[in-house]
Amino acid sequence: MTDALPALPEHHTVLRSFAGHLDAGPDAVFNRLVVAMAAGAAGGGNVYTDRDRRMVVLRRGWWYRGEYQVLPEDETGSLVQYEIVNVAQVAPWAGSWAAASVLRASPRAFQTLLTGLSHP
Repeated sequence: MTDALPALPEHHTVLRSFAGHLDAGPDAVFNRLVVAMAAGAAGGGNVYTDRDRRMVVLRRGWWYRGEYQVLPEDETGSLVQYEIVNVAQVAPWAGSWAAASVLRASPRAFQTLLTGLSHP
């Protein structure tokens, strides 16, 4: 895990976006997110963090970039945002094709992540 986010390539496509509210402060939620992403990356991938922006980027394979950001919402809550980005630089259409199973699983996976982040 590194503390510098890789630049988003010039050619990229956001394939899907999600957002969800949690009744916990953004710093606590961000810390839980970092732990969850590090555990998830154990199966392959690289995790990058930017604590100032409360942002985590997960890179896997040749096309996948998952961007997570935790923002303050209301007085005590947090908004967790997640984008699935196709960063394939050669044959980006193939990245979109390869993403099909990830996109199908993403609503449930994001809900599972939110549930996990809501418990300390």
